[in-house]
Amino acid sequence: MNFTKMHGLGNDFIVFSNTETLPADASELAVRLCDRHFGIGADGLVFVLPSNRADYMMRIINSDGSEAEQCGNAIRCAAKYIYDNGLVDAGQTELTIETIGAGPQVVQLQVENGRVTRVRVDMGEPVLAGLQVPTTVDAEPVLEHPVAVDGREFTFTAVSMGNPHCVIFVEDAVRFDLAAWGPKLETHPLFPRRINVEFATVKSRDYADMRVWERGAGPTLACGTGACATLVAGVLNGKMDRKGIVALKGGELLIEWNETDNRVYMTGPAETVYTGTLPSLI
Repeated sequence: MNFTKMHGLGNDFIVFSNTETLPADASELAVRLCDRHFGIGADGLVFVLPSNRADYMMRIINSDGSEAEQCGNAIRCAAKYIYDNGLVDAGQTELTIETIGAGPQVVQLQVENGRVTRVRVDMGEPVLAGLQVPTTVDAEPVLEHPVAVDGREFTFTAVSMGNPHCVIFVEDAVRFDLAAWGPKLETHPLFPRRINVEFATVKSRDYADMRVWERGAGPTLACGTGACATLVAGVLNGKMDRKGIVALKGGELLIEWNETDNRVYMTGPAETVYTGTLPSLI
């Protein structure tokens, strides 16, 4: 069974394309293969599959075995994988990739020397209704809503980019104790399907630092949908303009929330690390 190890700003994945459907044991495989000591090591598995609605479909299984509806870094990796491996014609620098949370998404490829270096993704319109994110808060939008954990109160803004996010603005996101508060917020009763948690610090109208605790994966070096949610939350709270850089631990993403079509666009790199073959017993 062949695989390719890839990452988007350090958010890393094991990519497969040699199945027609999601394997029945995908969750078990993810837990085993994503283990960084006894497996290959990754934040999740990505399966590139056939689609009746787009050029290809992407399914993402987190390192804990749960399935993610969408992932901004994974879709850039999937797009690079599809192009670099000749799954579309060399001249096709725009394609659609279906996700289970956000439907088919259009990606535009920047190609150099026959390889994709950067990908611009139409991430769709943000969902701001609290019950649809989902949270238990019946409001639209959910802005700076209080949430208490272990005697500490935070305020969050809720955004879905095909998957759920709560964005919390803090004084210093880079030094924030992610491990102490991320898992407690992820599983808080306010979030019925758990949630991705972003801690962000706005440095200027077009620049923010962000650190993320991802639902089902824990702390990761980058989160594309989280970067999108952070800029949207920044705009809604009057802190940011509609186009800017979100700086993550693994690097920077350019995010734009277009005022004309209400869609969020993400631009960033994708990298191939290595290819390999799993023994048949896996």
